[in-house]
This record gives sequence, C-alpha cells and structure tokens, in this order.
Amino acid sequence: MLPEEEAVRLLKEKKLVAAFAESCTGGLISKRLTDVSGCSEVFNCGIVSYGNEIKTSVLGVKKETLDKFGAVSEQTVREMVSGVLKLSRADVAAAVSGIAGPSSDDTLKPVGLIYIAVSDGKNTKVECLHNNFSEKVRENNRKSAADKALLMLIEMVGEKA
Repeated sequence: MLPEEEAVRLLKEKKLVAAFAESCTGGLISKRLTDVSGCSEVFNCGIVSYGNEIKTSVLGVKKETLDKFGAVSEQTVREMVSGVLKLSRADVAAAVSGIAGPSSDDTLKPVGLIYIAVSDGKNTKVECLHNNFSEKVRENNRKSAADKALLMLIEMVGEKA
C-alpha cells in the first residue's frame, strides 16, 4: 500500500482530518493525498508557502525566525505546522521546507537538506533529511520529502487513541 493510501485509510479509521504546509515539495504531498479516492473525508487544507512572505502572512511564521534560522530550519517548520493547524483547524498536520536543488539558495545550505514537522497541536516531531541524489535531484528530493512527511503523519495518527 502506498503511503498516501495508508494515510487516508488510517485518518478515516481514526476520524481525523489532516492539513499540509509545503514549501520545497510545492504541493506534492497534497497532490498525492488527493489522488486517493475518499480523501475529502480526511483532508481539508494544503498551503504551498514557497515564499517567505506567505510563510509569515498566512502561516504566522515569525520574521525573526526566518531572519535568524532561515526558511530551511527546524524552527521554521515548527512554526509552519503550527500555523497550518491553526488556519485549517485540522487534527494533524505536516510541514516541509528544504533545498530541492539542483542548486542551493543564497544561504549556502546544501541541496537535499529538508526539514519535516508533524503535529497534532500537543505533540510536534521534527526530522531532518540529508539527501544526496546524483540523478533527478529536484524530483527525488521532493519525492523523498513527501514520502517521509506521509510516513511521519501515519506514525503520529497511528499513535492516537
């Protein structure tokens, strides 16, 4: 079973709704979830916050956080996931920000550095990927991040009573 299929199945079983805040994945997580029939019961919001101004104005990421740590940081994805939970009123959410490649940005953070947060509003877990793909760098980084976010969401939902 694909991760998105398992996520929808588990969200339905637990009667929970999910939301996503995506930067480097550009909506890929939301797309994959909406590829699954019946996802409308368990998915209500996907925000593609590629630009920092959207991270601050829509998701409530503090400008100070972006100035101090950058968009690709644990601190930023924590604030992104909190913001999308608040905005969507979902039960669980995931947020992703990273350097998809093939080149880095002006921060000189390495291509393949991706932070992912999942939260239910009480518990937040963050993981960091350090991908090093030699081919189809951008595509593989986005896919890897989407896979990991869905797996982390599945784990969090699975832990809920």
